[in-house]
Amino acid sequence: MQKVVPIGKNKITVEEFLMPGHRACLGCGEVLAVRLVAKTLGKDVIVVNATGCMEIVSSPLPYTSWRVPWIHTLFENTAAVASGIEAGMKSLRKKGRYNRETKVLAMGGDGGTADIGLQALSGALERYHNFIYICYDNEAYMNTGIQRSSATPFGASTTTSPAGKMSIGQTTWKKNMPAIVAAHDIPYVATACPSYPFDLINKVEKAAKVNGPAYLHVLSVCPTGWRTASDTAISLGRLAVRTGIFPLYEIESGKYTLNVDPPQLRPVEEYIKVQGRFRHLSPDMIALIQERVTAEYAKLKKMTAQC
Repeated sequence: MQKVVPIGKNKITVEEFLMPGHRACLGCGEVLAVRLVAKTLGKDVIVVNATGCMEIVSSPLPYTSWRVPWIHTLFENTAAVASGIEAGMKSLRKKGRYNRETKVLAMGGDGGTADIGLQALSGALERYHNFIYICYDNEAYMNTGIQRSSATPFGASTTTSPAGKMSIGQTTWKKNMPAIVAAHDIPYVATACPSYPFDLINKVEKAAKVNGPAYLHVLSVCPTGWRTASDTAISLGRLAVRTGIFPLYEIESGKYTLNVDPPQLRPVEEYIKVQGRFRHLSPDMIALIQERVTAEYAKLKKMTAQC
């Protein structure tokens, strides 16, 4: 029996399943999210981890920070491996050789999810495997040198979309992965951010209860790649939500719910101006981003109102 402590209306285990001693960068928002997810799911879980930041920092041979079964996969086959594990356990249960309700957690970054692993993820969702997939979105390929991904925001400067005299940086808008996943008609899709820890915990708990695939898209502030101070991960995550750049919502069987809805969105400039990856943007470019964020947030509000 896990020991839990009450915090407000929530309870959380005091046990740690992602231990200290990992090699995440100072102020990493992603590792905060992974720690909360691990504490929420507990010990009866198998983690399937794509190549990426969390794989690198948590498992430098011969050490590991994981206290649960953990498998390292390639960028492109994380959802496929998770599918095989889930199918194998289902077969063993039918034969009476396994009676535990172990949850399968697949996880990867935005590169391993929105880019390289998208095909395998789509197939797993279509086949309706009973597992949780979490994308920890730090908006670039951070552990290999801050290269752009399809989740990199418009205007951000990266090593493969550098800002300069002939370029504003990233020239395409961020891929809407939650919408792509929701188009598969799975039971549960949600966005989350460790800056709102109990919202994240509640969504992981919901995902764990789903009979079928569940998907969480978690904004993971990266001070190194975003060129911000190492003590800003929490405040930046909150700003992303309060400006409408990264709204927190969930889709349960097609029904949209906006979990955090500020009375008035703060200007996106407040979020942009504290990040070095955006320091080259002109007022006109910031105004263009503001226009896009306002329009997308209005569309989301309309979808929640229709449900």
